[in-house]
Amino acid sequence: MIKYINGLINLVVSLVVSTIIIYALNIIAGFAGADYNFTHGEAFIVWILMAILINNCLRK
Repeated sequence: MIKYINGLINLVVSLVVSTIIIYALNIIAGFAGADYNFTHGEAFIVWILMAILINNCLRK
């Protein structure tokens, strides 16, 4: 049971941190003069891939 709770906590942390990183990069790029507009599908794919990357980094 504890294993599932830890997995769920890691998933939620990964998703929240990936959201923060994506928006931070977009804001920083906006200050640099770039204007990135994501469609819903692109944002979802980037969000999930970033969450997978963060989840892999949490394990080490």
